[in-house]
Amino acid sequence: MKKIIFSALFVMQIVFSFGQSNAGLTGKVVDFKTQKPIQSVIVSIQNTNLMQLSDSNGTFSFDKVELGKQYVRLRTNGYKEQLLEVVITEGKIVDLGTVTLEEDITTEQQNTLITITDNDLSDDNSGSESTAGLLQASKDVFLQAAAYNFGQARFSVRGIDNEYSSILINGISMNRVSDGRPQYSNWGGLNDATRNQEFTNGSAPSDYTFGGIAGTQYISTRASIYRPGTRISFLGTNTNYNYRAMATHSSGMDKNGWAYVISGGRRWAQEGHFDGTDYAANSLFASIEKKINDHHSINFTSIYAQNRRGKNSPNTQEVTDLKDFKYNSYWGYQEGEKRNSRVKDVEEPIFTLSHYWKFNTNTRLNTNVSYQFGQIGNSRIDYQKADNPDPNYYKKLPSYYTTLYTYSNDVATYTPDYAAAEEAKANFLAQPQMDWTAMYRMNNENITNGSRYVLYEDRTDDKTLVANTILSSQLADNIVMNAGGSFTKSKSSNFKNLIDLLGGTHFNDINTFGSTEDEQQSDLNNPARTVVVGDKYGYNYIIDATKIDAFTQFKFTYDKVDFYLGQSFTRSSYQREGLYKNGYYPDNSLGKSEKLNFDNFGFKGGMTYKLTGQHYFDFNGIYMTKAPNTKDVFPNARLSNDITDNIKNETIKSVDASYIIRMPSLKARFSAYFNETENTTDIAFYYADNISVGNGEFVSEVVSGQNKRNKGIEAGLEYQITSTIKATAIAAFGEYTYTNNPNLAIHADGVTTDIFNGKATMEGYKQAGMPQQAYSAGLEYRDPKFWWIGANVNYLSNNYLDVAPLLRTSQFITNSDEANFPYDAVTAASFLAQEKFDAFTLVNLVGGKTWRIKEKTLGLFANVNNVFDIVYKTGGFEQARNASYSELYKDHQGPTRSFGPKYFYGYGRTFMVNLYLNF
Repeated sequence: MKKIIFSALFVMQIVFSFGQSNAGLTGKVVDFKTQKPIQSVIVSIQNTNLMQLSDSNGTFSFDKVELGKQYVRLRTNGYKEQLLEVVITEGKIVDLGTVTLEEDITTEQQNTLITITDNDLSDDNSGSESTAGLLQASKDVFLQAAAYNFGQARFSVRGIDNEYSSILINGISMNRVSDGRPQYSNWGGLNDATRNQEFTNGSAPSDYTFGGIAGTQYISTRASIYRPGTRISFLGTNTNYNYRAMATHSSGMDKNGWAYVISGGRRWAQEGHFDGTDYAANSLFASIEKKINDHHSINFTSIYAQNRRGKNSPNTQEVTDLKDFKYNSYWGYQEGEKRNSRVKDVEEPIFTLSHYWKFNTNTRLNTNVSYQFGQIGNSRIDYQKADNPDPNYYKKLPSYYTTLYTYSNDVATYTPDYAAAEEAKANFLAQPQMDWTAMYRMNNENITNGSRYVLYEDRTDDKTLVANTILSSQLADNIVMNAGGSFTKSKSSNFKNLIDLLGGTHFNDINTFGSTEDEQQSDLNNPARTVVVGDKYGYNYIIDATKIDAFTQFKFTYDKVDFYLGQSFTRSSYQREGLYKNGYYPDNSLGKSEKLNFDNFGFKGGMTYKLTGQHYFDFNGIYMTKAPNTKDVFPNARLSNDITDNIKNETIKSVDASYIIRMPSLKARFSAYFNETENTTDIAFYYADNISVGNGEFVSEVVSGQNKRNKGIEAGLEYQITSTIKATAIAAFGEYTYTNNPNLAIHADGVTTDIFNGKATMEGYKQAGMPQQAYSAGLEYRDPKFWWIGANVNYLSNNYLDVAPLLRTSQFITNSDEANFPYDAVTAASFLAQEKFDAFTLVNLVGGKTWRIKEKTLGLFANVNNVFDIVYKTGGFEQARNASYSELYKDHQGPTRSFGPKYFYGYGRTFMVNLYLNF
């Protein structure tokens, strides 16, 4: 088989190859300001496989270059890219002489990008963590706009969640086994240390992994590739934190073959942009490399990034109207200080040992071993035999009283109590925040029987070991092979951790929703126990996951056509081990579950047709299957070993086509894409009224077999009008929909059979959480004296509310009170129409200035986003509490709804000022 493959590759090379001349090309790269040589500049000849790195003297040379007009591309981090046109003639060496690269002062825009968009709100129903960090390494004009201009509105490129991206640090995947998403805060605040990046868009080929449909980002922390020097910076902003200080030093490779990089940072705020959102983060980085000889080098990298931040609540329109869009119900005053009850705490250090083996000039092997451990905690209030402490709990708001119905002889009558509504309004406005004092007082009054209120955290302690190897080999002048394999072993401990008794002495580990004494026990082997700070209670289980994957990829480069072929195989194995014998599931909670294995394959390919040296047509296609994430395999993992019915691999299909222009004064890309994802699974938990005739239940909702389609066009254009003025124009027109009616299963603890199991009418509804259309126009002025200023106007629209599948099932009708509220299809359709958020326009200003002071560079970067302080919604979700037509009908009768949708809002006007010194 091997002989057949290599014979086929040889034949393809003969068919497509062309003769090369004895002509050559040479030159030297220096810094425009200092005239010092620049090392490790990537110098390539467009449309060929020819590429070199400039040496320590800044020089480069090519022995054999195709005759005729060629374009030489020079690029490196921190400098503006150069594209030079040259004419190669037979038997001559073209000397470009000294080529100068100007410092790209807009690099600061990239370095501060995550500051703007690092919200990490995926745990609060707000959609996935922002993908802007994925885009920062790209020079593509459209992707830069998507990150810098649209990122504040939670725009997602092609509407694809970042679980379908691949994030690698030194070849090690940073995508979590539980949900497939990267935890960006694991390296947050280390912008300088993680700036060596390569990005591929969509399913385009990567040298390091097979990838997904949302792009691949490769971050290298090899010490020898950092430019020697020291950098310190201080930033002020009014986004999710207020201040950031960073310092980084890189030694460069010394004569003994040693190189190291150290970096540290701190970010903090007593209160971020939204009320009560405190922030504290510390980050440390160290990388050290030893060059053993010309063929072998070893590098060790350690990353520690601790992050603690207060969250902000999603709110109904009623609550926002009573307060404002910055209102946050999660915090309250305790002894004069603001205290947030919902805090996310992340602390997961990463250690990586890498071996770089250069067999020869054509073949390299990179092997890495990584170990990551630590914890993620999300805190909240737990309470027993006490009222919900949330100040915007529905019974504390006016809408509760303006939607009241009373029953007499089973006849419902609308009886709003406007006086009580006014009183509730006054009480809410007088005490709109969490009352910590009242909770402490109640606990003290019940000191003997245990705390009524406590603060706990949902904890996840992960230990992950990864080993991988990546081979790159140039099989012939026009053929490059990339191949790799990876092994991942993950152990995830999940439990409820008591962190504050709020003045009490103990807490009773009892589930008050249980109807029998056994059902009230979280662990029948330790019944009726009391817990104190630091104890685990409620639930306690482990998820073991093992993943093996491998890929191969062949890239072919010829005169008029480049193309590639890639293949992948992945096996994922999951198993749950319950450490508690839960009272609801005495026979299916303690011990190990069935072990599940998922095998998956992927195939992709693409082609670039070179119309000329400046005009290209690019095509990419992929077909792959993907294992479900562990959170979707075990639908009630906290309590039982149950496995999602008919759980299947996802099927992913994607194609895209682009027309690309690369000219010295004009860069543009026009793309069309079509993506389909089938058999996705989504699980939610909530309380539903009237879910089973006349009864309310806390339920788990499993939506399986959901299909999604994302299609659209995107365009980015950058034109250098003069040597100092540049214009950009961006457009994204997408349509992201659900294309089938998935299965929906509703289950309640203690109920032996599903409350509902059937179809949810989701076909035709829009995917939520991001604008599906976005447009931008900008101008930038760069002065020869090293200052610049820019402005852009951005219009975003077609963002939709996330709908509740339960309300689109037959259960919604059959459990209705038909006698008092006869079902009316027209009225129901008006209730279930998907809300489309208002379009909005954001104006942003950005600028910077650098000064050369002897051997040092002092720089200033500043921006103002949303100049006109526009209030806009970035997302939201329907509440499924009104689980029947009659309940939803009643909720619509008052001037405001008790269980209306909850919304998330974007920032108002924000600013950022960053001062930095390089030496």
